[in-house]
Amino acid sequence: MLPAKCRATAVIAAVLMSLPCLALAAPALQEANARTRQFVQQTMQQQRIPGLQVAVVKDGQVVLSASYGFANVENRVPVTSKTLFPINSATKSFTGVAMLQLAEAGRVDLDAPASRYLDDLPTAWRGIRIRQLLGHTSGLPDIVGPHGLIGGGTERDAWKAVKALPLDAPPGERFAYNQTNYGLLAQIIAKQAQAPYERYLADHQFAVVHMPLTTFGDSYDLMPNAATIYSYSPRGTLAQNDDNRLSRWIYDIPYGLWAGGGIQTTADELSRWLIALSNGRLIGKDSVRSMWTPEKLNSGADGEWAAGWPVLQTTPTRQVAGIGGARAAFIVYPDEGLAVAVLTNLAGANPQRFIPQIAAFYQPLPHAPSR
Repeated sequence: MLPAKCRATAVIAAVLMSLPCLALAAPALQEANARTRQFVQQTMQQQRIPGLQVAVVKDGQVVLSASYGFANVENRVPVTSKTLFPINSATKSFTGVAMLQLAEAGRVDLDAPASRYLDDLPTAWRGIRIRQLLGHTSGLPDIVGPHGLIGGGTERDAWKAVKALPLDAPPGERFAYNQTNYGLLAQIIAKQAQAPYERYLADHQFAVVHMPLTTFGDSYDLMPNAATIYSYSPRGTLAQNDDNRLSRWIYDIPYGLWAGGGIQTTADELSRWLIALSNGRLIGKDSVRSMWTPEKLNSGADGEWAAGWPVLQTTPTRQVAGIGGARAAFIVYPDEGLAVAVLTNLAGANPQRFIPQIAAFYQPLPHAPSR
């Protein structure tokens, strides 16, 4: 038997080994948080960002959550942790999770053609696989043009117009981002789940993770605690000093395209979702890995997206993201147990460009691999 002093030392060592890595790195974590707060405030000043939320997740814990600036500039309404921000195209990551959930439930085969689930597709569209819709390699024409929905009228008119167009490319030939893909995915989710897209997400993601504030909408919807979205000179007038004039940014997400850009949420609730994704509460870990694997092109090369997620890097460590509206983004570093989310109310803030600098503050911290 070990002497008492040695036994005590062994017990202390065992206890320390059982603690989360973050507890052992508390001073380094505090320094990373302080550097992040300083960097975010400097970036807001440099880019003239009115309001912002930031959250950092490390090894399944929210280690930083902060709010800065104004949700509404003209009325001096401050951003709080409950302020809703639109994440726009980052909604596609939630849609990717929904499709993997349905695949795990046996309701959808991601390698099957979309025509297995939708009856009214044009002949040229019928061989396009679900994975190709998720990864933007379908070759479909875009239902959204430079001035909004094509077709000059309602959503029904837009779908009629886009279905009359030829394919832009053979399926699988190349990556081309468009909204038609996610409009079709919303229809598949609704049909296979036997519930509207937004209700499926509310029941199978928002409720599971506890995201009571998260909802859907755009500039035309009245939502309590929603941030006003701004831009510098969005109308492009020729007035003197117009490039320095902060103005409201109006954006429209038609109901049928909510799966591609309709979510409004907070950085705190988004963090809960990212944690649930990493610990297997939403989909299994094999499904997460599959969802974050780039969609292959016909040539065998990797496409730019996986199943609802832009793939920023595959080696030496993985980086996947949700990016929306040039004003909201989250980047996940799965191999480092790290995720950073930044939501702003300035079109053109492009937080995906400065999130890596925030992540760099936390990457020296030890990582406890998930079991």
